[in-house]
Amino acid sequence: MKFAYTRLVSEDVPRLAAFYEKLLATPSVGNDDYVEFRPGGAILALASRKACEFMHGGDWLAGANQSAILEFQVDDVDRERDRIDALVTHWLQQPKDMPWGNRSMLFRDPDGNAINFFRPSAANS
Repeated sequence: MKFAYTRLVSEDVPRLAAFYEKLLATPSVGNDDYVEFRPGGAILALASRKACEFMHGGDWLAGANQSAILEFQVDDVDRERDRIDALVTHWLQQPKDMPWGNRSMLFRDPDGNAINFFRPSAANS
């Protein structure tokens, strides 16, 4: 088995795609109902609720997941904080050294999904 990608459901894919294009400094590929990003070889997909209901049936509530965190490893957490300061409107944690050695910051995207930018400690790299 191979883990393929993470898909976030959104009521406004173009708005969320614009946020992630700036956040990841990576262009998106897709349309108003579905886009993909491929930062560092991983895939992050954004899909409209309408597209998910068409493909999979059921009810999909955009931005309702409050139990997952998208994790992005970066070279310099503080430099990334400065770069995205104007983009992020909801900070959960400013850059901080964690007890296990990582440096980390947490924030939410426009739909409320949690994101962590972290740098592993030298012992964990």
